[in-house]
Amino acid sequence: MDMSDHMADRAALRGDCARCFGLCCVALPFAASADFAKDKKAGTPCPNLRDDHRCGIHARLRQQGYTGCTVYDCFGAGQRVSQITFGGRDWRSGPPEHARRMFDLFPVVRQLHELLWYLTEALTLPAARPVHADLRRARLRTERLADGTPEELAALDVAAHRQEVNVLLLRTSELVRAGTRGRKKNRRGADLMGARLRGADLRGADLRGALLIAADLTGADLRGADLIGADLRDTDLTDADLTGAFFLTQPQLNAARGGAGTRLPESVARPAHWTAGR
Repeated sequence: MDMSDHMADRAALRGDCARCFGLCCVALPFAASADFAKDKKAGTPCPNLRDDHRCGIHARLRQQGYTGCTVYDCFGAGQRVSQITFGGRDWRSGPPEHARRMFDLFPVVRQLHELLWYLTEALTLPAARPVHADLRRARLRTERLADGTPEELAALDVAAHRQEVNVLLLRTSELVRAGTRGRKKNRRGADLMGARLRGADLRGADLRGALLIAADLTGADLRGADLIGADLRDTDLTDADLTGAFFLTQPQLNAARGGAGTRLPESVARPAHWTAGR
């Protein structure tokens, strides 16, 4: 598979609201906080959701107190559940049990799609070539699971599958980071909330699951760092260098702060709100 194929795969792993029945706006709960203006129970439509499944305040979400909505991405699970798993049948059009099943399965498929994002990225990393065959098999297996019937998805132990895939992703991380010169810091799962890391040398660092909420990473060197699962909410990435950082997702980046001087890997896009401030 060449790079253009990988780019096509990644495109399919991004949310396409035009092909979704607003599942994230209904299935998921949220609590009144800095991210959401009010409480909403799981399975209850957001008051801003219109009858055509579009958001009535999409262009003003941040101004209206719904920053959390601008951060979220379903990795394309919404359109798969809407158009494939349930064959284009709207949750509004059937009995309550149909809607409940759709809402229950949406988070399951989202987890599978997130794994597909990581596996697809891992296959673009030359240093991970020794495990590319295993990664391709894992991706095919994950695709088949995501293509399952509602009954199959309901019975799936998605946590067990995540564990299996994680073994490969860990090995990928080791192979990629081994190519970074110098001492590579291990900050896996570290509590770095609010940490002052301005200008820090974090090349090839293991930051898997690190808590970096509101940390100052201004001008930090994160080249070749593993960022899978790192909590980047309100992290300051102004002028930081994330070139070659891997397993970084768009939702993580959307939750952070940055600017024109922040250097990013090609797999993610610069958030529009970075230039406008928060």
